[in-house]
Amino acid sequence: MPEKKGIARRRALALMAAGAVVLPSLTGRAQDEGKKGPFKIYQITYRGETDVERGFRDYLDQHGIEAEIIMRNAERNPANVPGFLKEIEEIKPDLVYTWGTPVTLATVGPYDDPSAFSLNGEIPVVFTMVSAPVRAKVVPDLQSSGRNLTGTFHVVPPEAQLRAIQSYRPIETLGLLYTPTERNSAVIVERFKQLGQEQGFPVVAKAFDVNDQGRPVSDGFETLLQEIKDAGANWLVYPPDTFLGSQMDLVRPAAARLKLPTFGTTELLVDKGQCLLSLICRYYSVGQLTASKAEQILVEGRDPATIPIETLKRFSLIINIPVAKALQLYPPLSMLNYAEVIGA
Repeated sequence: MPEKKGIARRRALALMAAGAVVLPSLTGRAQDEGKKGPFKIYQITYRGETDVERGFRDYLDQHGIEAEIIMRNAERNPANVPGFLKEIEEIKPDLVYTWGTPVTLATVGPYDDPSAFSLNGEIPVVFTMVSAPVRAKVVPDLQSSGRNLTGTFHVVPPEAQLRAIQSYRPIETLGLLYTPTERNSAVIVERFKQLGQEQGFPVVAKAFDVNDQGRPVSDGFETLLQEIKDAGANWLVYPPDTFLGSQMDLVRPAAARLKLPTFGTTELLVDKGQCLLSLICRYYSVGQLTASKAEQILVEGRDPATIPIETLKRFSLIINIPVAKALQLYPPLSMLNYAEVIGA
C-alpha cells in the first residue's frame, strides 16, 4: 500500500549475527525537502541498544532524515567487530556508527596505527560514548580527527567532576574502582591520578581481577573496596566502566556498608549505582548530538575531518537524598539551587 506524500520509511535490518536488533519503523521527510536519501547507517553497539541510539533515531526523525539502520551488538567483546567489518564491505553503508572506546578502536584503530578499514577511508565513521577520545588515541585532538571520522564523548571532564565533588565535601583521599581491560575506564583513572598529584590529594585506584581468558571478574571486589577505605578514601568515584556498571548489585551495597560516599561519572552508574553525587551527560542527549554529526556528513556533505569532536554543553548534577540520609552527609544548601535532587 503506497505511503502518503511526506511520509518516508526508516527501516532497520537484521541480516545476520547473534545480537542483531530489529528497530521499529520511523518517519521522515528527507525526500520532500529535497535531501538525498534514504541513507544506510550501520551501527555497532557495545552492549545492545541504549538511550543513545534512541536519541540518535529520534533526532533523524525529527529532522526529516530518512535512514535505514542496521544494528549489530558486539556483546561486550571487541573481537566480534572484524566480522561486522566484513559485512560492512558487502553492504557498503553511507555511514558507520560505533559505540564506546573498545568498539571504536576495534573499527578504526588508534590514529597513529589505523586499522585497514580506516586506511581504506571510503566510509565515514561517527563514534559516540568514547570517554576520552584524545587520551584513548582515537583522535589526536578535538578539533580534527585527521581522517574520515568524527564523533562525541559523554564523560564530563574530570576537572569539572572534581570541582563538583569538592563543592559537596572536600577530598581527603580519592578512591576509584575500575576495569583494567576497559581502555575508556583506564584512561580516566590515569587522569584522576594526574589531577590528584597536581591538586595535592592522594588517589587510590583498585582494579578488578582478570581471568585467564582476559575477562574481568568480580572475585575479591570487597577486599578492593576495603583497601580503598583503609587508605583513607572519603570519596569513591565510579569511572565510565561497563563491567563495573554490570556489577553494581554487588558493589553498591558493599560500598554502603563501608560508608563510602560515591560519585558517578555516567548515567549508567547513576541508574544502577545509587550514587550520592553525580555529574553526567544524559545518554539520550548524547545520541542526539551524535546524530547532528551524522547529519553534517550525510545531508550537508561535510568532510568528517572538519567536524570537531564534542560533548554536551550542559551537564546534570544529581544528588541522591536517600543516600545522603543513610550516610548522614547532606549537601550544601546552595547546591540544592542548581542540582537535580532524587528521592527528596
